[in-house]
Amino acid sequence: MLNALGLLKQRRFLPLFTTQFLGAFNDNLFKQAMVLFATYRIFNDPATEQVFNGVATVLSTLPFILFSALAGQLADSHDKARIIRIVKTAEIGIMLVGAGGLMLAQSGHSYAGIVMMFGCVFLLGMHSTFFGPIKYAILPQHLPNRDVLGATGLVEAGTYIAILFGTILAGYISVEAAAIGVLLVAGIGWFSGREVAPAPREGPHLTINWNPFTASWRLISATMHIPRLFLAILSISFFWTIGAVLIIIFPPLVKNVLTTTQEVASLFTATLSIGIAIGSVVINTLLRGKISAKYAPASVIAMGISVVLFSLLVRLWIPAEPGHLYDWTEFVAQPRAIPIMLSLLAIAVTGGMFVVPLYAFLTTTVTRDHTARTVAANNVVNSGAMVVGALAVIGITALGVSPENMLFVVAGMCLIAAWLAQRLHLACD
Repeated sequence: MLNALGLLKQRRFLPLFTTQFLGAFNDNLFKQAMVLFATYRIFNDPATEQVFNGVATVLSTLPFILFSALAGQLADSHDKARIIRIVKTAEIGIMLVGAGGLMLAQSGHSYAGIVMMFGCVFLLGMHSTFFGPIKYAILPQHLPNRDVLGATGLVEAGTYIAILFGTILAGYISVEAAAIGVLLVAGIGWFSGREVAPAPREGPHLTINWNPFTASWRLISATMHIPRLFLAILSISFFWTIGAVLIIIFPPLVKNVLTTTQEVASLFTATLSIGIAIGSVVINTLLRGKISAKYAPASVIAMGISVVLFSLLVRLWIPAEPGHLYDWTEFVAQPRAIPIMLSLLAIAVTGGMFVVPLYAFLTTTVTRDHTARTVAANNVVNSGAMVVGALAVIGITALGVSPENMLFVVAGMCLIAAWLAQRLHLACD
């Protein structure tokens, strides 16, 4: 991984890395600002807050289900750098909608503001749908195979560091500053996107299927018959379903169970981002550039154990006095705060170790003229799984299940992911 850092000096990688970094930062700055504003300023009910987060998760993942097939076809049949420029131009307009929603909600027009913010979340999902296949598929086209795993790890680590920065910043700035910030970052991302090196179509001409339903079905059926891709995609899907559940339940849990402020909520999300970035570095170091699922089963089992430990620690937490929320200095002064944060960090580190090599499978198993469609097929399945996970959270919440009990469901899902990863390891290594 240390050798991979040299890729940041290369013209064929740095602009792509920068554009991806800024996009992830901006996406999470807006989403975290929206979630914290709704959780701490609009709603005052744990169940409602969890449902709000669930709806936001569904809206952000729905475009992946509907349009990933089209995105993959366009990426494999056109210059990927040109698509990046179009997508980054659209981001400026999307953030105008989101910034307007934040300001409307801040001025007291909560309903109209929420509608615009949800609209922005859906459009950001569209943005990620069309950018997502490119950020991985362009790597084998610009770099030799020996650098693909390192570059994938850098993209993943950079993404989660960007999530970290965006998440932390959202917890400490005003709504007005967040609205201005997302527009500024979108503008900077537009300039960096224009510096991405050309990546023209490779392979024979591709006829675009514009029907999102038949295109998605054909895309998945054309990909999932390859055993290693089938297992890799299912493993990644379980991982992101787990991630969707955690993202939905964490803000209400932090506010209502741990009784802490929005700054601490950002600290929790930031810890997840740091951990996944660390996991990306660790697994690349262990594998030494070899694309392998060798450590994936053990990693996700360790993740499940960490989730159980986190749930048990949360149950022992002493809440603040009624009407008071711990700020971050009060939070870290509590005797169980450090163990809780360490268990959270362990969840993220082991998760990063699990998922990074699986993404490398997607771009090195198929020919270069099919890489974007392979990533797109993965996105469709992942997003469908995340939507199922989000809807399950909404349904389980309606049954009165608490967030700390829902964590046991997450731990059980880790065991399924470990079984799939072990099958992948036996099939490929």
